[in-house]
Amino acid sequence: MAATLTADVFEDDVAVSLARAIAAANKRARELGIDVLQSLITITQRSFNEGLFWRINYGPRDYVGRRGGDLIIEVDPDDARINQVLWGQ
Repeated sequence: MAATLTADVFEDDVAVSLARAIAAANKRARELGIDVLQSLITITQRSFNEGLFWRINYGPRDYVGRRGGDLIIEVDPDDARINQVLWGQ
């Protein structure tokens, strides 16, 4: 069922920041050969001396018995700039 977003949703700074970050990270993940739709995506907020970052992790949906290979992309919440790209081992 589709839901219509109301104006107050776009006033939620965290929601808008996260939407911009996931869009930027998905674009980079696709450029690096990741099938975003087939990935298990987890998002955490990380704090550093420079401020907060969204850390977006792309891993296999069937992760039991598997090790490594995740793609991790850190995105600045202010401007959706990608700060770091890491490959898990």
